[in-house]
Amino acid sequence: MAEDHHIARMAALALGLSVLEAAIPSPLPGVKPGLANIVTLIVLARYGWRTAVWVSLLRVLAGGLLFGNFLAPGFFLSLGGALCSLAMLAASQHLPQRWFGPVTHSILAAFAHIAGQLLLVYFWLIPHTGLLYLVPVFAVAALLFGTVNGLIAAHFLSEPDTDLAKAYILKTH
Repeated sequence: MAEDHHIARMAALALGLSVLEAAIPSPLPGVKPGLANIVTLIVLARYGWRTAVWVSLLRVLAGGLLFGNFLAPGFFLSLGGALCSLAMLAASQHLPQRWFGPVTHSILAAFAHIAGQLLLVYFWLIPHTGLLYLVPVFAVAALLFGTVNGLIAAHFLSEPDTDLAKAYILKTH
């Protein structure tokens, strides 16, 4: 029961970051910083892959309901990106920790997220090779935001083992 509450708090924090992100104007449709992925990275490092999956998928589901796009293409793009990102995180957590940490995991997850979304768009919505022209733009965004999110996650992970949701609430009040 305590683990369920913890997962719910982390998913709520990730959802709050998604709401904040939705308020930030995007220079290009689909280019977003992925702030909720910071929570996923921290949960992965502190509590394991299973808990990170729960937090990520609950955030996608609740976000779809909250933003009114549940079962719409945007929901499936978010879900597809999240699933590809989680698959990459599952694989990357077995890489040597000496060389691979939160920043590397974040960059790999960001690239997997955008690759999953572009593949879903190509095979489902817009089966046109013109989508390839967007790859460099999304790749640069994935590298930039993946790096920044990884650095933020690394900062939180370097602090003593505290509950992320409680720390966030205490810092904002």
